[in-house]
Amino acid sequence: MLKPFLTTSALVLLFNASAYATGIGQTIDVPCPFGDCKAGISLSYLGEFDIPTGFMEGGVEVGGLSGIDFDPATGHYISISDDRSEKAPARFYDLDIDVSADGLKGVTVLDHVVLKDKNGEPFAIRTVDPESIRIGKDGIYWSSEGDGKALLPPFVRVAKPDGSFVREFTLPQGFAPTADHSTGIRDNLAFESTTFLPSGDFLVGLESALYQDGPMTTLTNGSLDRVIRYDAATGEQKAQYVYPVSPIPQGAAKPDGWNDFGMSEFLALDDHHLLSIERGYAQGVGNSAVINMFDLDGATDVKDIPSLAKADQRIVPVRKAQVMDLRSLGLGPDNVEGVALGKAKDGTDVLIFVADNNFNPTQKTQFYAFKVVRRPQ
Repeated sequence: MLKPFLTTSALVLLFNASAYATGIGQTIDVPCPFGDCKAGISLSYLGEFDIPTGFMEGGVEVGGLSGIDFDPATGHYISISDDRSEKAPARFYDLDIDVSADGLKGVTVLDHVVLKDKNGEPFAIRTVDPESIRIGKDGIYWSSEGDGKALLPPFVRVAKPDGSFVREFTLPQGFAPTADHSTGIRDNLAFESTTFLPSGDFLVGLESALYQDGPMTTLTNGSLDRVIRYDAATGEQKAQYVYPVSPIPQGAAKPDGWNDFGMSEFLALDDHHLLSIERGYAQGVGNSAVINMFDLDGATDVKDIPSLAKADQRIVPVRKAQVMDLRSLGLGPDNVEGVALGKAKDGTDVLIFVADNNFNPTQKTQFYAFKVVRRPQ
């Protein structure tokens, strides 16, 4: 049973103090991405809502929100935390998001559900790193990045609504971490993205390249991510595609400062058009978040190519076009990691983005909403 902890109106009064940097109703229109006018997309900005770090629900800190999805059965959203069972057992939250064509009014944290391991127990500390979550016909699909340093492989699992384990997908060859970094995932750069295609297939995407596929992103070069296409019913892979992550868009304020960039989530719009989030951080400058559209049609199936860096055949990556840069819109994005296509209170189609605050007091759990005026058809 869902137990409201704090009303939406109270959340608005307490937490929604920041002014909108761009006006409600501002439209972003990309009529012909990659020259394909049937793939046109148009979005209208509906606002921002922030929850500060430290907010508690049922005695558990709300934070680390790295994935989000809409549940049409309840009209609510579920959002997964990337807490590695360090602050509380690994979990996802039930959210009521008050959004309509008039704007984003507030977010109510209703409840949380603890994810269980194969033995029916909450995950032990640092044995899991949840990142993405989707609602399927037979359960809740979610991903873990694993732990490259501890040689824990990433995974995709299906859970019941109460968080209990149902089944696990097969991990393709070449993805498991290795001690010598000859192959496999990079630490904390693995299964960040998941989505269902309308056909029923399930896609899983990396944040950055496997070791055998080439380097991470830099200020001058991008990175080649793999996207796995699964048969959702069997958990067996059907294909793999290459997604080209763009170079880091912004250097750090100082030459020796930290900066990074990677794909943090994607979302299917139809069976071959998807939106992706590429986000990063430049020390002394701040966060960046770029939303792209990409197209699977015509992309090479690379599941039988062990190394993209050493491949001797022609490989066609997915086509990609920028939809919007949140900083260029005048917004101040935090660590944007999740996106869902949902329904507003008045039936409006909306995109909801969520940012992971990293449980950092200088960051915030941030939501952005956009009305979907037009989408690929």
